[in-house]
Amino acid sequence: MSQHGAHEYTTEVAASVKDCFATIIDFERYPSWSSSVREIRVLDRHPDGLAHRVEFHVDITLKTIRYVLEYEYDPPGRLTWRSVDGDVESIEGKYTFEKLAANKTRVTCRQVVVIGFWLPGLVRRAMERTALQQSVDEFKQAAEARIATAKKKPAKKRG
Repeated sequence: MSQHGAHEYTTEVAASVKDCFATIIDFERYPSWSSSVREIRVLDRHPDGLAHRVEFHVDITLKTIRYVLEYEYDPPGRLTWRSVDGDVESIEGKYTFEKLAANKTRVTCRQVVVIGFWLPGLVRRAMERTALQQSVDEFKQAAEARIATAKKKPAKKRG
């Protein structure tokens, strides 16, 4: 991944690495927890069932943009992506999940976005930093909510 223009954000999530990974690969649920994702569609999958190419429609305040990301995985600790189509010139990124404790994970997202259309430099840089942090913070809330929901489900009765 190119270092020029890269932004990185790290946070700690009260969930296991496995649960963090399960949350981030559940693309169909993104619109329910990501404030900027308007629509998402898994276009195809790898032989193991993980999404290969995913189409996003994202609200960036000024307009809604469309792009397709191609994903590669190293479960459950890492996934990477790169853009292959859409309104942006290029996107490259990765999520890494590092176990800190049984239900505590350090999550890092690193991403380089070349939008390909003009925005004033200060606006563009501020938007890139804010968008990345917001997206990771919203992911954190989704992963922690997933755990809370799983804990509330009643145990299945054995018969």
